[in-house]
Amino acid sequence: METTATSKGQIVIPSSVRRKLGIKEGTRIQINLSDDEKEIVLTPITREYVHSLKGKLKGKGLLKALMADRKKEREL
Repeated sequence: METTATSKGQIVIPSSVRRKLGIKEGTRIQINLSDDEKEIVLTPITREYVHSLKGKLKGKGLLKALMADRKKEREL
């Protein structure tokens, strides 16, 4: 599939793709560049996407780091 960018940088996602991915009006889209920075990766942030992230960061110690950071901010 192919689309054209407008002068404002806007593109249209074809309706068949929107239906397949559950993209509706107001759906947020995450935009990333591929590792070689030659491709744009669009990920719709839907309930299914959020649920798929559950547990991915488990054991990374992020909560402790966040709490320590918040504590430092309160001390200032």
